[in-house]
Amino acid sequence: MNGVSGQGLEAIYRASRPELLRFLIARIGDSGEAEDVLQELWLKLQQIPSGPIEHGRAYLFRMAQNLIVDRLRERQRRQRREQAWYGDRTGQDQHGSQPKDPSRNAEETMLDREEAAAIASAIANLPAAAGRAFDLHKLQGLNHAEVAERLGISRSGVEKHMAVAMKYLRRALLD
Repeated sequence: MNGVSGQGLEAIYRASRPELLRFLIARIGDSGEAEDVLQELWLKLQQIPSGPIEHGRAYLFRMAQNLIVDRLRERQRRQRREQAWYGDRTGQDQHGSQPKDPSRNAEETMLDREEAAAIASAIANLPAAAGRAFDLHKLQGLNHAEVAERLGISRSGVEKHMAVAMKYLRRALLD
């Protein structure tokens, strides 16, 4: 058996820490939360009974993935509890209290405006050909064949322009 011990896992953890962090950030999308999960992984390593473990590096990455899944499940349970606690926005909750105000608060309205401005800016900054295809298809509602006819290009050309536009918008909105 060619396994590593618990102390060997700690050495692998230290050597793989930057890679583990990138792995977690890629899956979680939040570097702060990724750091928390990495710390939680370190604490769990301290609790592993000593004994041989095959493929220590793979074991660490599986542990990290399992911690992500655990956090996701906990978040979903918390959301279900909160929904049950607060009840439906349009009616009374289970405890008979008054319904919540269905209008949006100032913070939500401000966030919506910022998001709309970011989307409008991203659309305005699309490459010219992709922007024309995007405008005709998504904003004016033409199908790909109609867009191709209007722009004097093939349907395949429209699809390529749309792919460029969507890729550009995804990048712009993630930044």
